[in-house]
Amino acid sequence: MTYEEFLQQLSKPARNALLHNGIQSFEQLAGLTEKQVLAIHGIGPKSLPMMKTALSQTNQAFKQ
Repeated sequence: MTYEEFLQQLSKPARNALLHNGIQSFEQLAGLTEKQVLAIHGIGPKSLPMMKTALSQTNQAFKQ
């Protein structure tokens, strides 16, 4: 899955929040902790499992 395909699966607020905060790749997303991601306005707990799955499919994970 490409990052663009991943973004299309997210809710519009979550997608816009990532883009507004300059997170434009799986590598940038993996550079954040779950807590940091949830602190971004527009991203809620329902988006987190989808993000974890997408990261795992690219052999990445959230920073610990």
